[in-house]
Amino acid sequence: MGSRSHYVAIGQELKDVKQFGVCAQDLRDLPKWLRQNNINSVAMESTATYCQNLFVELLNSGFELILTCGKFTKNINRKKTDVLDCQWIQKMHSLGLLTSSFLPDKTTERLRTICRHRTNLIYQKADCSHKMQKFLKWLNFRLNVVVRDVAGSTGMKIIKDICRGNLDPNSFA
Repeated sequence: MGSRSHYVAIGQELKDVKQFGVCAQDLRDLPKWLRQNNINSVAMESTATYCQNLFVELLNSGFELILTCGKFTKNINRKKTDVLDCQWIQKMHSLGLLTSSFLPDKTTERLRTICRHRTNLIYQKADCSHKMQKFLKWLNFRLNVVVRDVAGSTGMKIIKDICRGNLDPNSFA
């Protein structure tokens, strides 16, 4: 799996390796090619976001999938290339030596995504609040001394008045 192409091996010969792009049509062509070669089970290395779209495409095409961690597919005896990597994974898969990583069901995955997004929003809100306080200090507005929460209701009303030019900066110094 890569950012520009995916290499797929259905055997150990060089003719058994094919390169596919990462665009939508390429991702649709890959399962078709596997079906034409009577492949029903696919093993792939988990490579961050590079494998997600292909994983979904293969899953929707009805393949049995094994998504494995890269530490289980390392081949230390050879120089690392995409072609050799995909052949090595194919060989290990055909021998039954690969185990799949934990893959949550769709409901759990959706819940995890929502929780991650919520956590990110909380961190962003805190970061924005800190930046507001920093810029207010640069402008000599010590609002954090007057109100407990600069991003709270009262703090935001005062900031809006400052932006409109209604408050004197010396009143907060």
